[in-house]
Amino acid sequence: MKLRILDKYLFKEVFMTFLFGICAFSAVFIGSGTLFRIAKYITDYGATFPMVVKVFVYSLPNIIIWTFPMSMLLASLMTYGRMSGSSEITAMKSCGISFYRIAAPAVVLGLVVSLFAIWFNEEIVPRANNAYDNTVQYEIKGNTAPASQEHIIIKEVNSSLIKRILYARRYDSKTKRMEHITMQMFEEGKLKNVENAAYADWLGDSWLMHDGVIYEVQDGNVKAHNSRFDTQLLPVNMSPRKIMESQKKMEEMTRSELREQIKILQEQYVDTKKLEAELAQRYTVPMASLIFAMVGVPLGMQPNRRSSSAGFALSVIIIFLYYAGMVMATALGRGGALPPMLAVWLPNIISGAIGLYLVRKAAR
Repeated sequence: MKLRILDKYLFKEVFMTFLFGICAFSAVFIGSGTLFRIAKYITDYGATFPMVVKVFVYSLPNIIIWTFPMSMLLASLMTYGRMSGSSEITAMKSCGISFYRIAAPAVVLGLVVSLFAIWFNEEIVPRANNAYDNTVQYEIKGNTAPASQEHIIIKEVNSSLIKRILYARRYDSKTKRMEHITMQMFEEGKLKNVENAAYADWLGDSWLMHDGVIYEVQDGNVKAHNSRFDTQLLPVNMSPRKIMESQKKMEEMTRSELREQIKILQEQYVDTKKLEAELAQRYTVPMASLIFAMVGVPLGMQPNRRSSSAGFALSVIIIFLYYAGMVMATALGRGGALPPMLAVWLPNIISGAIGLYLVRKAAR
């Protein structure tokens, strides 16, 4: 019973400091970036108050997801540092309570935050990013004409079965032309034929493909080309604007959408290192909350008296080193110097090893 009371006490203390950290770090991000962008939208494009409110709200999820690890580190460092300075940790140990038992509430909270962050990063952040971009592009900036874009993908699904996947290497807004087209046609979820075309022009109400070849697919293998064609209507009833609006940036995609995008682009021999790094980062950033809890608890429980300001300063230093390492490792992964998966996970692997070392050292 006493241990349960202690668990509740420690958990509450860490959790309240964690909430404070989210508010503090979010305020820093908002003040250093979001407010400047909003001011620019008001002065340059005459954004109205409702538009500004929408942009502000839609920007919050992408900010909050980055504050989870920071806040977890700050919470564990400051909470256990304060209790160590007031001899509460010494009193707990004198009652025979082990380090692992004292650290458990913070580590459990770190695990819960990490799992919640993975869900939050999948269900909330991509949708908020997409809504933010649409608000800025179409409501504030008033962009009505679609811009040129690389790697166009259109997927048509009927009753949960894939019916058609179209890939275009590029859309040229000046000529209203999609270039280097590959279209895969499915029947009952199985690939039946593949059509390649040099380009497709927008005629005002339909797309017309030029200089193409139709290949028949049997048992997953290309059997033979059935025919060539000079021109053929593209069975996609979407205007250029609708097509461009349907295309998502990688930060607006869910994990499943990223995997699909990577698969389609790899089939077209397109470099997907940036997408692979982004996919791995959907796990590494949330999992950093658990790792930072493992780092923060033993550092906070050092026997010397540690003030709150010192704990905050140490948190900032560790956070800077982690995110600087993450940026460098991600750049190496996207550039091809390291496999994207390894590069993105490397800061977590190193931080996790340091955390385990600190935990074992503090438990002795």
